Amino acid sequence: MAEETENLRELIKNARYVIFDFDGPICRLFARHKAERIAADLVEWLEGRGLHGLLSDLERQSLDPQEVLRAVDRRHPQSDLVEELEERLTKEELRAASSAWPTEYADPLIRTWKAVGAHLAIATNNSPRAAKRYLTTRGLTECFSPHIYGRTQDLHRLKPDPHCLVRAMNALGADPTATLMIGDTPSDYVAAFSAGVPFLGYARHEAKAKLLREAGAQSVVGSLASVRRILTDQA
Repeated sequence: MAEETENLRELIKNARYVIFDFDGPICRLFARHKAERIAADLVEWLEGRGLHGLLSDLERQSLDPQEVLRAVDRRHPQSDLVEELEERLTKEELRAASSAWPTEYADPLIRTWKAVGAHLAIATNNSPRAAKRYLTTRGLTECFSPHIYGRTQDLHRLKPDPHCLVRAMNALGADPTATLMIGDTPSDYVAAFSAGVPFLGYARHEAKAKLLREAGAQSVVGSLASVRRILTDQA
């Protein structure tokens, strides 16, 4: 425990640039507007267009709308179909942003990190428009703007590809070794590892923590309160 705390202190001490994933570390985007319902609606929309055989049975039953989108992109990359499906997903994410639940301690942590002089950005597989809408509702836009990077039409660039993270670092002028990525999925960890960026995992329950550790994450917290406490102590 003492070693884990010391590792966390070192991560925070060395971070002059902090890049957050959005859904998870900042909020639960689909807390009320459920992701599984959105995924089912996307599948229903595809089948309503006569594309019954486009997805496998496993893909058709996915609870993750991004997996549905990626599956279609694998078969018809950068097509009008993918563009229309992505826009439908973006509209659903924008709806979800209006009812998302803030992650406990995320707001004060973000404001504290900004106040002590860190440069902040978001790198997410969600629509950057949805992230901006949520940040506006919480009065957090100025903590990140304009450095909010998310899903584009190049879906093969989604995490675990480090593209979005690298875009954020390039825009910030960030040294990877002075940057910290905070994410809650193995794909976040892989993106950070690929970009040479230290990683802090956030896991709101043990199942997520187990997945992060199995992916290779060395530092995982169950609450952002400990991160803010250490940050405040070092300020």
